[in-house]
Amino acid sequence: MRYKISVLIGMFLLCLSLQAQVEEVNPPDYIKSITFKSTSSALGELPIIKLGETFYLEFDALVTNEPDFYYKIEHYDYDWTESVLVRTEFLLGVDNFRIQDYRNSFNTFQIYSHYRLSIPNEQTRALTVSGNYLISIFDRDDNLVFSRKLMIYEDIVTPGISIKRSRDVQTIDYMQTVDIEISATSEINNPLQTINTLIIQNRNLNTAIKDIKPQYTIGNKLIYRYVNETAFPGGNEYLFFETKDVRAASMGVQFIELNDIYHSYLFTNRSRAELPYTYNPDINGQFKITAIDRDDVSVEADYVEVHFSLAYPEMLNGESIYVYGNYNNYALDDYNKMVYYPEGKIYKGHFKLKQGFYNYKYVVINADGSLDEGRISGNFWQTENNYKVLVYYRDLGARYDRIIGFNEVSSTNITN
Repeated sequence: MRYKISVLIGMFLLCLSLQAQVEEVNPPDYIKSITFKSTSSALGELPIIKLGETFYLEFDALVTNEPDFYYKIEHYDYDWTESVLVRTEFLLGVDNFRIQDYRNSFNTFQIYSHYRLSIPNEQTRALTVSGNYLISIFDRDDNLVFSRKLMIYEDIVTPGISIKRSRDVQTIDYMQTVDIEISATSEINNPLQTINTLIIQNRNLNTAIKDIKPQYTIGNKLIYRYVNETAFPGGNEYLFFETKDVRAASMGVQFIELNDIYHSYLFTNRSRAELPYTYNPDINGQFKITAIDRDDVSVEADYVEVHFSLAYPEMLNGESIYVYGNYNNYALDDYNKMVYYPEGKIYKGHFKLKQGFYNYKYVVINADGSLDEGRISGNFWQTENNYKVLVYYRDLGARYDRIIGFNEVSSTNITN
């Protein structure tokens, strides 16, 4: 009997250890321009929202039949495994309702419907606890269309952040290190065991650094001053283009043509990895929907087929090149994969984007599936990057992970 109990306990623990971490589901090709906005930011941001603040999830459906979409909200722990909280413990009201705020495009070549989900709303009156959330969008047949992660924080601590050049002489020319200092308040018990941090570079959750414990403490301060554990490749400033006027070639656009919709052909890019670093202001991978002579860009901005090209030798060892940025949540899908054309010794790709200003970069996926962001763009310690730090806390005996602090800085004033 004792043996059977031991086996059952072992199987239970194994099931817990194998609990899957949730991943965002990228949308199908007809869903575009997914953005989070809040009352404090009109620019599409990585969704880090203060508890109690109103925020909006917006997206376009490039179809003519005004499909119905429904939303579902779930709560997750620090490691993105589903928390044990039942829905009534983190949500006041109900979800799984149809998104009723949508409008059709006006005076555009590309017909689409623009959807906007506001939280809180009449059905979902509040998200009542901090932590990680996942918002999933379903169609009327209950098929998952896409999902997005969301972090809601309480303003209890403000982590101090400073950006340094790498302390490792072998990487000092191309790595940036994030130093963190957290002042633990009297509300925080046993901080060395109950505090977790998440460090995000340029709003890209795919490359975030997690599971880093304080290196040491001074009084009530938790100090993170690692050599390699909190270091990121510096990267390079993002490339950019603008399509706010579909009838004229703006920044980064070589020429345009009108077929079924407008097509914008960008200037051919080249590798910058071997070139000296040059400062060129960017918005760190973000995008902004904008169009001239339009009163409401949500429904009046048109879609443009944007053509990318990269002069680069053919990769023959199983690598692939993608063009990505915050506009597609740094996704690596078939549609943004570059195709090599031997006659011009050039990589090309094209897809639809709503009128606006966009940052983008070319990245390489190696044959083993690893990401190399600097192969084409290069890595430089001088690069201006945005860094965000989230502080998670699970009190002794608590059932879920709270986010009790948030801060962000730019590496503009990087020091040695």
